[in-house]
Order: sequence, then C-alpha cells, then structure tokens
Amino acid sequence: MNYLSVENISKSFGMRVLFENISFGINEGQKIGFVAKNGTGKTSLLNIIAGNDAADTGNVVFRKGLKTAYLPQEPDLNPALTIEQTIFSSDNPILKIIENYEHAIENPNDSEAYQKAFDAMDAHNAWDFETRYKQILFKLKLENLHAKVGSLSGGQKKRLALANALLTTPDLLIMDEPTNHLDLEMIEWLENLFAKENFTLFMVTHDRYFLERVCNEIVELDEGVLYSYKGNYSYYLEKRDARIENEATETGKAKQLFKKELEWMRRQPKARTTKSKSRIDDFHEIKERASKRRNDHQVQLELNMERMGTKVVEFHNVSKSFGEKKMLEKFEYNFNRGERVGIIGKNGTGKSTFLNILTGALKPDSGKVIVGETVQFGYYTQAGINIKEGQKVIDVIREYGDYIPLKKGRQISASQLLERFLFDPKKQYDFVEKLSGGERKRLYLCTVLIKNPNFLILDEPTNDLDIVTLNVLESFLLDFPGCLLVVSHDRYFMDKIVDHLFVFRGNAQVEDFPGNYSDFRTYEDSNIQEKREASEAAPKVKNDWKQNQTSTNTLSYNEQKEYQKLEKEIANLEAELETLQNKFATENWDGAEIDKQSIKLQEIMDKIEAKEERWFELSAKMEE
Repeated sequence: MNYLSVENISKSFGMRVLFENISFGINEGQKIGFVAKNGTGKTSLLNIIAGNDAADTGNVVFRKGLKTAYLPQEPDLNPALTIEQTIFSSDNPILKIIENYEHAIENPNDSEAYQKAFDAMDAHNAWDFETRYKQILFKLKLENLHAKVGSLSGGQKKRLALANALLTTPDLLIMDEPTNHLDLEMIEWLENLFAKENFTLFMVTHDRYFLERVCNEIVELDEGVLYSYKGNYSYYLEKRDARIENEATETGKAKQLFKKELEWMRRQPKARTTKSKSRIDDFHEIKERASKRRNDHQVQLELNMERMGTKVVEFHNVSKSFGEKKMLEKFEYNFNRGERVGIIGKNGTGKSTFLNILTGALKPDSGKVIVGETVQFGYYTQAGINIKEGQKVIDVIREYGDYIPLKKGRQISASQLLERFLFDPKKQYDFVEKLSGGERKRLYLCTVLIKNPNFLILDEPTNDLDIVTLNVLESFLLDFPGCLLVVSHDRYFMDKIVDHLFVFRGNAQVEDFPGNYSDFRTYEDSNIQEKREASEAAPKVKNDWKQNQTSTNTLSYNEQKEYQKLEKEIANLEAELETLQNKFATENWDGAEIDKQSIKLQEIMDKIEAKEERWFELSAKMEE
C-alpha cells in the first residue's frame, strides 16, 4: 500500500540549489534510510515530507487519513510542560484515558472518579498501553515524569521527542538522526523495537549499524540524482561502488567518442545537410556525458606527528573517588605505542574521570600517572568548539598561525588547510555561530589535529558527521601511527578502529576486553544465555520452598504505594544528581567547595543505590 508519493520536488536557498525534480514513494512496511552528504538537503527534504516546510516546485501526496510523526534533530517542545504533560499533550485518545486514570490514583478519596477512570481503561484496553508508555520512558532514562522540559538537557529533550513519536503509533515515522544522544543500550533497544514491530520508517542517520539492522531499503541522493537500493547498508555499499565504477567506465568511453566527434566537427564545412545536423545534435549530448565528473571532494587529513618514545603513559595504582563513590581503585596499565583502545560503560561508571586523569585535568587521590616526554595529547571532547561571538571560521585556524607545518618540512596556509576540511574560500569568512552542527564538528576536528598530536582521545567524535566524512576519518585513524583512545556509541566506528576495550562496570571495576564492540556483545550475550540455562537446569528446591509459602505473586497495598513512591523518589534524586554533576563542569569552585559538593554528591548516590535495591526487591516479588 502506497503511503505517500514525492513528485518532482525542488528546493533552493538563494543561488544554492539543494535538489531538483526528485521523485520517490514510501510504501507500507518499508524502512528507508536516506543517505547524502552534508549540505545536500537531507533535513530540508525531511521537513518537506513532514509538512514543516514547502518545496519550491512539485508536490508530496499523502494517502488519505495517513498518520505521521516526525522526530527532528532539534525538537520544538514546550519548556513549561513536564515530561508527563508533554506525553499527554498528543492527540492519542488512549493517552487521555491513561492521564485521567493517573490523576484518579493521586486522588484516592474520589472513588467515583476512580471507578469511572478504571472502567475506561478496561473498555479501551489501555492497560498494556500504560505499561508500554512507562517502559519506553524507562528505557530512555526519563523516569522523572514531573521534570520540566525547560530543565532538561538537549539529549533528554531529543529522547523525550523520540518517546512521544513512538507513543503516537504513527503509520509513518520520519526521523532525523534518531540515535544521537542515545547510549549503546538505548540504540540496541530501539533496533529491537523496530525489528519486532511493524513500523514504516523514513530516516536520516549516520549510524551505519542502525542502517544495517533496521533498514530494508537505502535511498541515496548523489550529485542531484536519487538512487534506490532494495536492501540494507551492506547491500547499498556493494551496489553503490559497482554503480560508480560503471559510471566511470561510461564516462571514459564518452570521452573517447567525444574526441572523435570533435575532430569531425572541426572538419565540417559551413553548409550542413540534415544528416550532419542530426550528428551535431548527438555531439552536444556526447560532450555533456564526457564532461560529467563526480564532485567527490573529501576531507584531507595529514599530521606532522612527533615520533613517540618507548615510554607512553603509565598508570601506577591509580585511585579516585568522589566521597564514597569509587571510580578507580589501584588501576594499573601501561599504554604501548600504536595502541587503539575503545571505552564503553554506562554513565557514572568513571569514563570521564579516567580521561580527565589521563590528560592531567584531574588529579588522582593516590597513585601516579607518568606521561612520556614525547607524548602530545589531542583531546576531542563532546563539548565541541568554543564559539566566540563574532569570530569567523578563518580566525579560528589563524589562532594557530598563518601557516601550518606538514610532513617533510612542508607547510600550508590557514586557508588551504580549511579547504582540505571542505570549507571553501567563501565559507571561511562565515561566522562560526552560523555553521551547522556537522560543520562545527569538522572545524573542531581541524583544531584538534592542527596541534599534531601523537596520542588522540576522541569522545563521541561521530555525532553530526555525515557518512562520507566518517569514512574519511576512519581511513585516517586506521593509518594513524600514534595511540588512540575512543569513547563512542557508534558501534560500526568502534569495530573498525579499536583493537580492545576498557569496559567500565562501575564500583571501580575496569575490565580489559580483547576484542571490538561486536566481540564484546557476543561474549556478553553468551554469558547471559549460559546463566539462563544454568538457572533452568538447577534443582527445584527453591520452587518447592515457594510452594509452601502463603505469599502471593502480587504486592500488598502498602508495598504498591511504596513501589510507586520509590519510582518518583529515584527519578527526583537522579535529576538532582545530574544537576550537581553538571555544576562540577561549569562552576568555578575552590578546593574547599569541591570537597563539600563531593560529599553531597556521594550522599545522593548512596540514597539512589539504597532506594534502587528496595525497588528491585519489590520488582522481583511482582514477577515471582
């Protein structure tokens, strides 16, 4: 069944043409990934399909009654609403029934209103939907339903918009970079959700594993032409390479024919027959085909890296705690030249602490870190480039000098270096604050590499970079002779460039896993399966004991009240914890204040841990 048809649409901004006369359709059950370079109009196309923008020419024709939902890169949410109010502000009738039921629970004295709300839940089979809505928010770590949208981080807002889009149960879900601001656990959950349920998707994403595992079709906009590939990302790469190779062959043949026809044209007298006029018309077509060339300008990366000595970085019995919360305890490790390490772990397990100790931004409580004399760190952080008001792109690079040294005594001007990072001469004089997210990331990468580091630390480097730039960055890193340390949720990126992993488990546990992320995931899944099989094969003594008990599989009234209260208390504490953690990065505290706030931080962590233990006890009792 056809959901919508895009018919000959075009879009321009002034003299800049994004795309012209493109057409395609979206049918029920299709999961389409849209691929194109930065600046070619991916987001503009999504906005046109979603109805948030109009095409200059052409039309988008929807099937009558089609229900769509759109997840933009920057969600437009009402900052005055809470998370819960945002969810319930949609036009889904079941959500309104659930909202009434939630209010009835909070006012137990009004028995009539409670009964009416209870009956409505039964009549519309809303119980499962309520479970689903809470599960989605829990998976996206948005448990504090009363938190104001205005107080949320950019990542939390994006996750809230994703939850809202999923809960509207649309016929067609349109998404712009859905995996940005999701950790690995969330991304894998979302993959499984799309695999299990019959969603129809049209999305832009740089996450290549997501494209691989979710999409059944890839649509590429290349040189203004749309190409469709009926398969996943691997199939697309194979067929795209074959297409480009075939195009190059055809262009070569056209050039040979053009030379021959050009000679004929030059020999022709002014008086021409009908036959020669026909050949002249053909000549112009051949000339157009022969002059066709791909605009495959790519980021060019080059370093004048200082050679590393035998001593790189050594950790000797390094420990670090915040209050009672241990991040590292007697950590020992010696980095070798050319080592390539990936870092994974949940938030709060010590990843950032480790990186800050490594680079000298944070001192350990005990132990020492020895950095070799020849080591030059390059640290690409999530915070990105520091934007100065009124600063132009060229000014950012000129802070490092008008000329930048390269290998073998060569040098390059600041302007030439920017051209290698795809900033044309006109773009170099744009204000930095006007750049897109991907362009800012590209400029930031330039400023990190300009220092010629031999120990690169990359913290989420793939966000906002298009697939073409990612491929270039990966190729550069594969040839990078120095040390490499990467924190990323991009599994494809991690698999390609790291040799082993530091797995941060929490409570100062750091495991050195000998493999990439996919190897680790396989290992973890096999362990879970082994434990499940061992549990199923275990003697049934425990079950016999249960049969002699009088307890039921449900919680008592007081336990139910405690369970619901715990959920809210944990969510509030986690919000308080995040606010305080952010202040550590933004406030200019002295040593005494840092100690004071560290104690407070640990107290909050202890409360969360105690309440989570009790929450899990009650959860387990519900599942018995």
